[in-house]
Amino acid sequence: MRLSRRHFLAAACSAAALPRLIYAQGPRTYPYTLGIASGYPHARGFTLWTRLAPRALEGGGMPPVPVRVQWEVAADEQFRHIARKGEAQAVPEWAHSVHVDVDGLAPARWYWYRFVAQGERSPVGRARTAPAAGDADTKLRLAYASCQQYEQGYYAAYRHMAREDVDLVVHLGDYIYESSWGRDHVRAHGTPEPRTLEEYRNRYALYKSEAELQAAHAAFPWVVTWDDHEVSNDYANDRSQLLEDRGTFLARRTAAYQAYYEHMPLPAWARPRGADMQLYTSVAYGDLVQFQVLDTRQYRSHQVCPRPERGGGNSVDRASCPERLDPALSLLGTAQERWLDESLRRSTARWNIVAQQTLMAQADRRPDGDGEAYWTDGWDGYPRARERLLRFIAGQRVRNPVVIGGDVHMAAVTDLKVDFDDAKSPVVATEFCGTSITSQGPSRKRVETLLLKNPHIKFANGARRGYTLLDVTPDRSVATLRVLHDVRDPDSGIQNLVSYAVEDGRPGAQRF
Repeated sequence: MRLSRRHFLAAACSAAALPRLIYAQGPRTYPYTLGIASGYPHARGFTLWTRLAPRALEGGGMPPVPVRVQWEVAADEQFRHIARKGEAQAVPEWAHSVHVDVDGLAPARWYWYRFVAQGERSPVGRARTAPAAGDADTKLRLAYASCQQYEQGYYAAYRHMAREDVDLVVHLGDYIYESSWGRDHVRAHGTPEPRTLEEYRNRYALYKSEAELQAAHAAFPWVVTWDDHEVSNDYANDRSQLLEDRGTFLARRTAAYQAYYEHMPLPAWARPRGADMQLYTSVAYGDLVQFQVLDTRQYRSHQVCPRPERGGGNSVDRASCPERLDPALSLLGTAQERWLDESLRRSTARWNIVAQQTLMAQADRRPDGDGEAYWTDGWDGYPRARERLLRFIAGQRVRNPVVIGGDVHMAAVTDLKVDFDDAKSPVVATEFCGTSITSQGPSRKRVETLLLKNPHIKFANGARRGYTLLDVTPDRSVATLRVLHDVRDPDSGIQNLVSYAVEDGRPGAQRF
């Protein structure tokens, strides 16, 4: 199996090979220009995805009629032993995207899959089923990533990720950016900020046309959640940063959510209904890991103390914004908070990984020695909700809680406490926040301030772009930050920057 996996990564999923597979028969007629993907593995199967789009950046280029798509899953990459096969309908109402929930496979093994439509065969992808319940003596290697602003760098990180020996990828949000921002761009979106369904489809098509990203999708199953830029910067529930009319904004959110579903390997249960789409869920990996995948955008309370005539985040202190301490504020919404508590309470996994969007630890950002400053768009804008969650984890003695996140464009390792202001407050969970794929990070001065003023932040680095590997065994979890030499170089090399480990039964990470 390992020889087969290495062969697959070298031949079918390298950034050099994939474009030849996609465009060999002509970019104007070949339907798989956006690649193929799998996601949400369980012990009996996973979800398969593709979208038929011969002219991807021009609305797709498909006729306005349903198209039959055959799919096959095989136990070998030569497809001599077909494990499952079937037919799906790609319909114009959903941009001729295909989501197939495959069942009836064996647990804890690799499979290969492909599609056939309009007489054209897709590239071959690879997916792994999860171990079955009761299997605790296994191991898991996952990669997680976030924040891939197209204009600010190339996707060399995904070229390297596709060659890793990992079982699963978790994407933590900002898969696309609706807006143009930052400095020293290496390329341009080429179109205005999307607001309609067609415009969001074209923005996803631009990002998914990248061969390196397609390679990482084809190599491993993914689990995904979103943050703000899949819709609009700093949006909260039904309110935009620019305080647009609520109906206008919800129409935009409806378009953005549908385009997200159309381009992700999401199961059928995640299909949006208008402006609503459930993403939060649990994903089990035998008895070793249970993932709690969160949505911190759709249901959150509006940010308090915004800038004048604006919504979204703001930098505030306790004195200027006492509303921040209101216990009624929620980042997850009441229903998702209750679901998360119940899911954690019922979990029998050795490790409980909370996959969410941003930095969970308190982060005082004021650079001078006196006073404090907290950013209200993240958990620091909802400190009582964070306290509720961490108090629940401590009170229920949830086994080995590990929080992973992104959003802030820096890597951070933190001790999570119920009371961050009390040096004697015990550590109840460990946090590994990952850096961005391309999005520009905070200044060196800001990172130094975070380390100086927040002793529970053990490590922080915002200078480098990349992804994080997390190796989980029954005894420990080890996070390794993989960083590019230069995100502006499409052929950039990569290196390990640092590794931290948390031991079974001992919250708090140590340099590894």
